[in-house]
Amino acid sequence: MDEILKQLPTRAKEKYAENRKFFNRLKKKVPKDLDYLMQELHDAEFQDIDCLQCANCCKTTGPLFTNADIDRISKHLRLKQQQFIDTYLRIDEDNDYVLQEVPCTFLGNDNFCSIYDVRPKACREFPHTDRKKFHQIGDLTIKNVSICPPAFNIVEQMKKRIG
Repeated sequence: MDEILKQLPTRAKEKYAENRKFFNRLKKKVPKDLDYLMQELHDAEFQDIDCLQCANCCKTTGPLFTNADIDRISKHLRLKQQQFIDTYLRIDEDNDYVLQEVPCTFLGNDNFCSIYDVRPKACREFPHTDRKKFHQIGDLTIKNVSICPPAFNIVEQMKKRIG
């Protein structure tokens, strides 16, 4: 896994222009069964993947925290919402709550998440390759292929299937 993660940014950069062109074309003409195809590709890719062997998403990026996330996690940690915000979060340039630092504060040395059962929605849905209306998140997907090996593979399979 270390070698794959080491090569991933370079591979994603090499595919960037191709992926950008593909997703721009996808926005203009959405295949009828795109969401079904994405679910199929996602399920097939993640069938044999153990994210605990990687955790690159937790090590290199931080999720957005919704108000519902903040409420749920602060209750779990037995903190007041403002105390949770002050301790772990900051407001980014888009005015969203994000982690103060990465890797994620809640990621252990064993790649286990200490708040897994109450983790943010963005973490539960990452890398978003099985999301409905997938054609709407091309920019996010292009970013995610440089972080998540399965996302990279799913996009490559998607391009082969759709053409």
